[in-house]
Amino acid sequence: MINNDNSMEKDEKQTNDNIDSLKEEVLEKDEKQTNDNIDSLKEEVLEKDEKQTNDNIDSLKEELEKTKIELEETKKKAETNLNKLKYMMADFDNYRKQIEKQMVSTIESNKSNLLSLFLTVHDDYQRAFDIIKKNKDLDEVFLNGLEGILKNLDNILKSEGVTPIETIGKILDPSKHDVVSFSYNDDLPENTITNEIRIGYMLNDKVLRPSLVEISKKNIMNNNIDESN
Repeated sequence: MINNDNSMEKDEKQTNDNIDSLKEEVLEKDEKQTNDNIDSLKEEVLEKDEKQTNDNIDSLKEELEKTKIELEETKKKAETNLNKLKYMMADFDNYRKQIEKQMVSTIESNKSNLLSLFLTVHDDYQRAFDIIKKNKDLDEVFLNGLEGILKNLDNILKSEGVTPIETIGKILDPSKHDVVSFSYNDDLPENTITNEIRIGYMLNDKVLRPSLVEISKKNIMNNNIDESN
């Protein structure tokens, strides 16, 4: 009996040892398989992530290229519109200057015409006053009053930039003087103004009305006689 019990114990121990060995072997195999599976999953995930990342990078590159093209087109359109705007502004500025120039020219022309009419009245008044002054029977106060009016007319002309053109003793300037007669005078240079028939006037730097003048001429006959003598 004792031997049988010992034998049974030995068998049981052997069995337990075998079971433990199998357990360890199974655990080792499961652990290895698990690790292999984990590594495989890691590699698969990494491959998928890398592929996804590459796809995303390619997609971003395409979007970036499209954006660059759109920006370039937008820039070109903006530059074209800016150039058009510059041309329009330049045209408008030229148009504005032209209109202003025309307005100034029209105003100056109308002013010149009005002042020319005023000069006609001034001349008539001057001639009338010169005739009246010769009448010594007229009251001096009356003459002084007429003379005061003439001075006021002269002041109005002066305030508008109207000034008399210099004549007597000056050399003829065709842009300011109109010759209506001449006289022989060997003592003066040729074309010296000797008499003023009608006063001329300047409006600032422009001729409002040319002077009517008489000029000197050399006596050719006298010169020929002198040369023959």
